[in-house]
Amino acid sequence: MALNPEFVGRSYAPDGSYVVGREKIREFATAIDDASPVFHDVEAARSMGYADLVAPPTFAAVLSLKASGRVIRDPQLGLDYSRVVHGEQRFVYSRPIVAGDELNVTTTIETIRTMAGNDMITTRGDVTTLDGEPVVTTYSLLISRGPDEETS
Repeated sequence: MALNPEFVGRSYAPDGSYVVGREKIREFATAIDDASPVFHDVEAARSMGYADLVAPPTFAAVLSLKASGRVIRDPQLGLDYSRVVHGEQRFVYSRPIVAGDELNVTTTIETIRTMAGNDMITTRGDVTTLDGEPVVTTYSLLISRGPDEETS
């Protein structure tokens, strides 16, 4: 089933906030094998001018993935997640994410297109503080593989 192109521009409001914890930052940095002191040591982060531990740049994927779940599960969109592969991810920062931030994500469908029998959907996640301060904008491309061709 093709994705519903009428969903372009549709936004999904935040579904609760995300509190960024020190241990989550440390765990993520360890998982991506990044030993930078600003990701692990509070004093090192403060000595670099940050209020607390800094999250690695790709940490925003944790928030955007959770928020994009509302898009993925929207039955009217027509996305068969069992056929989805992740095509691309990028981040545009206004400021770093630091431990103690409480953040919201509003997800918007930017584009829906079909190419070579595959549906492609690009979403934008606007990550802000509870006061509305912009922190990072995430962009994600998902590719829904077309139906399998019969072989003879």
